[in-house]
Amino acid sequence: MFFVAVGLVVIDLILLYKQKGISASRVLPEKLSNGDDNPIELTLKNNYNFKTYLLLIDELPFQYQKRDFEINAQLNTHQKKKITYTLRPLERGEYYFGNLNIYVNSPIGLVTRRYQFAKDAMVPNYPSFLQLRKYMLIAFSNKLFEYGLKKIRRIGHTMEFEQIKDYVTGDDIRNINWKATAKRNQLMVNQFQDERSQPIYSVIDKGRAMKMPFEGLSLLDYAINATLVISNVALKKQDKAGMFTFSKKVENKVAAERRPSQMHKILETLYNVNTDFSESDFSRLYIDIKRSITQRSLLLLYTNFETLDALHRQLPYLQAMAKNHLLVVIFFENTELEKLTNVEAHNTFEIFQKTIAEKFMYEKKLIVNELQKHGIQSILTAPENLTINTINKYLEIKARGLI
Repeated sequence: MFFVAVGLVVIDLILLYKQKGISASRVLPEKLSNGDDNPIELTLKNNYNFKTYLLLIDELPFQYQKRDFEINAQLNTHQKKKITYTLRPLERGEYYFGNLNIYVNSPIGLVTRRYQFAKDAMVPNYPSFLQLRKYMLIAFSNKLFEYGLKKIRRIGHTMEFEQIKDYVTGDDIRNINWKATAKRNQLMVNQFQDERSQPIYSVIDKGRAMKMPFEGLSLLDYAINATLVISNVALKKQDKAGMFTFSKKVENKVAAERRPSQMHKILETLYNVNTDFSESDFSRLYIDIKRSITQRSLLLLYTNFETLDALHRQLPYLQAMAKNHLLVVIFFENTELEKLTNVEAHNTFEIFQKTIAEKFMYEKKLIVNELQKHGIQSILTAPENLTINTINKYLEIKARGLI
């Protein structure tokens, strides 16, 4: 039995090592989309004259801290196969992949041979451009409510005149131009178009309040993803899109423009935005906006207020910004507190936790009322619904002609 076992091992060695029997490659995307599932494709080919059993261990980037990632597969004789798995990155930056290790067994199964492929590959992780493509389509569809967007009732008419044209059945009779009608001796109507080239600025607070994580992503990353999407929607609506960030000072400025390269410029700027863990200075923000933005603009301010006192400290600066611009303050619901309020309390400690959670949630609603009382529009949203609610607010503002 000993010599039989040795003979089988020798035969297994010869079968596995007489040729390079496995070829493989890893196909990576050009860039990863932050917070989304990104497909990684592995291509395998069996060059052996027998069926093989494979164990694939792909060395993932250190950001995942995953040491037990493995895939089992089988390949028939000379079979070619593709295997796809997904990765969901949660931090922007560079992601370095290590070796693709493949351990091969023959049908005998006494010896394992290791192959290594695709060494040291790097992929940058950008803000969520997959969301950009998704919401770009739904923002221009007639079924926005299916994605959580409410229907917007258009109020009145836009004020941007386009042309005078002949009246045809179906035109709004309220737009009849009586002077032109008298001159031509036939009905003429004024035609209007949506107002264009309005500056839309996304203002991102990158202070320490925006470092709070939900579902793996920080509030800052949610705001960055929403900024990328709303900028693209604004450009498609023929408006000018711009952005900047602030904490101790205003940084990462991109002036509102409508150029073909504007989205690339915004994407590259957002890629390098990180929190500096400082207390955000709203007075510096107000001074910079007053100095650099002279035309009335829509300001989408992404920040977070947990208490009414925190709002009152910054309210004078928000009111000053709202005098010359249309300001929308976007802040976040604490979904973890909401989970606490839905749990039934069984002891004194749980009752205390539930009461405090309800108090903080109620304060968020008071913040909305306080902003509304001072004529400042606001969005209170769960982090995962930020992009949808921001698009919805922008479309509402455009439909109502508020800017």
